[in-house]
Amino acid sequence: MRIALINSGIGLLAAAAELHRLRPDADLVLAMDPDGMPWGPRTPGDITQRSLACARAAAVFGPDVLVFACNTGTVHALPALRAEFEPALPVVGTVPAIKPAAAFCDSVAIWATVATTASTYQRRLIDDFAGSARVTPVPCPGLADAVDAGDETAARAAVAGAAARTPADCGAVVLGCTEYELAAGLIADALPGVTLFRSAAAVAAQALRRAAAAGAGAPSAAPSRTGAVRVLLSGRQAGLPEAALRYAEGRLLADLVADRRGDGLPAEGLPGDDAPRDDAPRDDAPRDDAPAEVLPGDDVPAEPRAGRGAGRPVPPSSVPA
Repeated sequence: MRIALINSGIGLLAAAAELHRLRPDADLVLAMDPDGMPWGPRTPGDITQRSLACARAAAVFGPDVLVFACNTGTVHALPALRAEFEPALPVVGTVPAIKPAAAFCDSVAIWATVATTASTYQRRLIDDFAGSARVTPVPCPGLADAVDAGDETAARAAVAGAAARTPADCGAVVLGCTEYELAAGLIADALPGVTLFRSAAAVAAQALRRAAAAGAGAPSAAPSRTGAVRVLLSGRQAGLPEAALRYAEGRLLADLVADRRGDGLPAEGLPGDDAPRDDAPRDDAPRDDAPAEVLPGDDVPAEPRAGRGAGRPVPPSSVPA
C-alpha cells in the first residue's frame, strides 16, 4: 500500500506518523510546498492551484489514497482535488472534530488560525455539529507559523496567549489546524484537566478505509517489510525539512526516508510560485471567501487526548458510512 499526504508545511507529520503506526508496511509520500507556504495569505484560487500541483507531484508515485492533511486546503481545494482524482484515487480531507467534542462536554473551545476563526466555514461547522454545547472560537496568532519553523519559544508564547483566551470552564479543546497537533504537549500543559480533540488518528483510519474500499491490500499479520517515506518539497524530491526533526513524529519518519533520486520529478518546483499573495503571516491574513461545503466522509471522529489531570471517560465515537 502507498499513501500520499499533502500540506503546505509540516502539519502533515501527525497524520503520517499515525498511518505508519497503523500500517508500518505502507509507503508514504509526503508532499509539502515550502516555496509557496504559508498558503493562508493566498487567494482561494491560488491555494487550489498549489494544492493540485502538490497532489499531482505525489500522484506520480501511484498512491492508493491521497490525504489532504491541511485544514486550510480542505476548506478551499478539496472539491477540486476530488474532481480531478476520484474515483480512481480516493481523497480524504481534514475537518475539525467539533461533533465528538460537543458530545463529550458542554463547554468547548476550538483553537484555529485567526483567519479560520473568522471564516464562514468554521461558523458553519459550529452551527451544524455543536448541538447544545457552547463553543468558543479561540484565535491562535503565530502558533502555526511557530510550529512550521520549529520555534518552541514562539510556540510556547502563542499557546500561552490562546490558553488565556480559553474559558476557564472549558472541558474540551478542538485543534482546528493540523500544525497544532505537533504542539499538543505544550497545549495540554497549558490547559490541565482539558481534553484535546485531534484529527490525525481519525483521518488516518479513514484513509485506510477508503484505500481498502478501493482495493488496496490488507495488512499481513506480520509485515515482512517496513514502508519507505518519500518527501517532495514543492515537487522536488528531498529529505524532511530541518524543522520536522524537532518533533517526535518527524524523527520517527526521518529514518524511513528513501534515498533521493530524480524519478522523473520536476526540478524547477511547482508552477505558480510568482502568484500574488499578501506578505502578512498566515495567522493574520483575512480569509472569509465562500468556503467549500463539508463533504461526506470528512467529519471523521477524532481521537481525544486527555490533558494533564483529566480523569473523565471519553465516550466512543461512531464512524460515518
